[in-house]
Amino acid sequence: MRPRRRQEPSCGRGGMNPFRYVKATSPADALARMGRNPGARFVAGGTTLLDLMKLGVETPDVLIDINHLGLDGITEDRHGLHIGAHVSNTDLAEHDSVKKKWPVMSQAILAGASTQLRNMATVGGNLLQGNRCGYFRDVAMPCNRRDPGTGCGALGEQPGVEGINRYCAVLGTSPSCIAAHPSDMCVALVAVDAKVKISSPAFDRLERAEDFFRLPGDTPQIQTRLGPDELITGIELPELPAGARSMYLKVRDRTSYAYALTSAAVVLTLDAKGRIDHARVALGGVGSVPWRSHEAENALLSSPPTEEAFRAAAEAAFAGAVPYQYNGFKIALGQDTLVRVLNELVRPGAGERP
Repeated sequence: MRPRRRQEPSCGRGGMNPFRYVKATSPADALARMGRNPGARFVAGGTTLLDLMKLGVETPDVLIDINHLGLDGITEDRHGLHIGAHVSNTDLAEHDSVKKKWPVMSQAILAGASTQLRNMATVGGNLLQGNRCGYFRDVAMPCNRRDPGTGCGALGEQPGVEGINRYCAVLGTSPSCIAAHPSDMCVALVAVDAKVKISSPAFDRLERAEDFFRLPGDTPQIQTRLGPDELITGIELPELPAGARSMYLKVRDRTSYAYALTSAAVVLTLDAKGRIDHARVALGGVGSVPWRSHEAENALLSSPPTEEAFRAAAEAAFAGAVPYQYNGFKIALGQDTLVRVLNELVRPGAGERP
């Protein structure tokens, strides 16, 4: 199939795509406005959306400001932590309860971006963070996620397209898309079994973070289970088991403001005999979605916390990995990343919550 080139949008070099800006006064008002304007987009921190508008990837005709809906609070009860969708990444990462009880969350957010971006970015927006694949962000290039049917440029199957895929995924990919999910925070959300609170005109619902993200399959343009008439209003962090240890580690090309080559978020507990009796493992930088590794968890359960057990779990985590031309190194690097986190967590006093 010959790749189609998307027509240069009017906001391309030297132009601007016109749009209207309106402020919503409540979640119901925001949803009603979206219902009347199918080409609209919600905007909060705007750290992804505005970039994509400048590139011509997003061309909304209406921006609906949802910053003043009263969704910026953090409350705690016996069930866990309740976080409004408009809480900034900085406020969540620096929250005393998060640092004390869910350190994996704080570590992931702090690893995710510069201070300036964290101050603007919201936790709800982070869940919908735009794809960082270069082919997605270049409107002259083929990308099934941006323009279905044009092909996956990262695979390099189209004439004249090299297929640079060093940062792409090795888990959960499909012939339609091999882009890696970019978020750090979402990897930690999967590890702690967080839930996403979603509102629609009909009802509110909770979706597990693990289930919120969709594998690319044949429809990579559909990235989450959020419907067109729905709005993220919050996130819920459940209480972790007593004595749980948690940690997030990110490996990247440089130490500041870079996306993960690999990352790992782990929550585990040890029983009275010193064996692992609870484990949640999530991987970043290597999956098309924030990747929960049931294989690694199963390998860890009832095992002693030894290098041998950790290496077996890491190998199980990547047993189904599919490398591409430039990213095969991610398999060994991802295994080493997970093993390092596990070794760190079983050190006395490491990553414990009360």
